[in-house]
Amino acid sequence: MNLNKKLISIIKRKKMKLAIAESCTGGMLSSAITSVSGSSKVLTMGLVTYSNQAKIGILKVNQKIIKKYGAVSVQCCLAMVNNLSKISKCKVCVSITGIAGPKGGSKQKPVGLVYIGVKVGKKVVVNKCNFKNKGRTFIQKQTVKKCLNLLSKLIKYDN
Repeated sequence: MNLNKKLISIIKRKKMKLAIAESCTGGMLSSAITSVSGSSKVLTMGLVTYSNQAKIGILKVNQKIIKKYGAVSVQCCLAMVNNLSKISKCKVCVSITGIAGPKGGSKQKPVGLVYIGVKVGKKVVVNKCNFKNKGRTFIQKQTVKKCLNLLSKLIKYDN
C-alpha cells in the first residue's frame, strides 16, 4: 500500500480530520491525498497560501513574523499550522513553506529549504528540511513524501 493510502486509512481508523496549508508545493500534497478514493472522509480543506498576502489574510499569520523572519521560517510555518488548526477545527494539520527554486534562494535560505509543520492534537512539530537543489519538481515531490511520512509517524503514535 502506498504512503498516501496508508495515511488515509490510519486517519479514517482513528476518526480524525485533516487540513492542509501549502505554499511551495502548490497543492501537490492535497493532490496526493485526494488521489485516494475515500479521502473525502478525512480531508476537510487544502489551502494553497502561496503569497505572503494569503498567509496573512487567510491563515492569519502576523505580518510582523513574515517581516522579521520571512515566509520561509520556523516561526511562519508554526503560525501557519497553529492558525490552520483554529480555522479548520481539525485534529490533524499540516503546513508547508519553502523555496522550491530554481531562483529565490540565498546563503541563509538556499533553494531546497523547506519547513513542514505538523499538528496532531496538541502536539506540534516543525521539521526543517534541506533538499538538494535537483530542480523544482524534485524538491516539491520530496516535500510531499516527507509530509506523508511525518504524518504517518505522528498519527500512529497519537492516543
